[in-house]
Amino acid sequence: MTPAPLVLLDLDGTLTDSYPGIAASARVAFTTLGMPVPDDAALRGFVGPPLVDSFARFGVPPARVTEAVDAYRGYFRTTGMWENSVYDGIPEQLVALRDAGVRLAVATSKPEVFAGPICERFGLARYLEGVFGAPLDHVPSSKATVVAAALDALRPGGAVLMVGDREHDVHGARANGVDCLGVAWGYAQPGELLEAGSLGVVDHVGELAAAALAALDRPGGGAGGPGRCRDGAVSRPPVTTWWRRTGATPRGR
Repeated sequence: MTPAPLVLLDLDGTLTDSYPGIAASARVAFTTLGMPVPDDAALRGFVGPPLVDSFARFGVPPARVTEAVDAYRGYFRTTGMWENSVYDGIPEQLVALRDAGVRLAVATSKPEVFAGPICERFGLARYLEGVFGAPLDHVPSSKATVVAAALDALRPGGAVLMVGDREHDVHGARANGVDCLGVAWGYAQPGELLEAGSLGVVDHVGELAAAALAALDRPGGGAGGPGRCRDGAVSRPPVTTWWRRTGATPRGR
């Protein structure tokens, strides 16, 4: 019997529209530090990457990053984490993948102590074998370490695919020999996912299951990374109606 394939799913911007709570928490943090609060467009960049990296990128001095994280999480753990919603159609796509024999798990840069309850509250946990996230403390973590932890715990025997909306999803998956399929309804900048090396970009939620199954079934796909041609070049799947390989424009909920 062929081992069941595994799809690792990002959470923020892939399964849920978490921007409202993340933006509100970030505003609290910048206000607490007495720093200018970035505008809404800039705050969208907080969704996805590790929090420490986001604060550093927005000019928070290294000595104050811990203070910023603490202020952010003070609001987030009581209020911000629930200012969130599942994208329309996501549950149906997860059911379709499960019905096709695909194992599902979440791999997110969000701290695991938040990601688990969010998946439970919003009805996603029933479709998942596990929820893997970053540590809550200031132990260094990246998407690559989260993906590695998921693979170590789940021990997949079949093909593996990451699905996410930001470039760090692509890089974290690739560091573990796994390809990543991008989604266009999250928070990536135009062209970000394709430039990072994603297999393609799924335009609409309703096409997610079909695109993921196609990626898992392609020759050379799976946990071993992308297929390799004889000259060592990476082999890519043909363009399909649901993979857009030019200039993705991200869309919110």
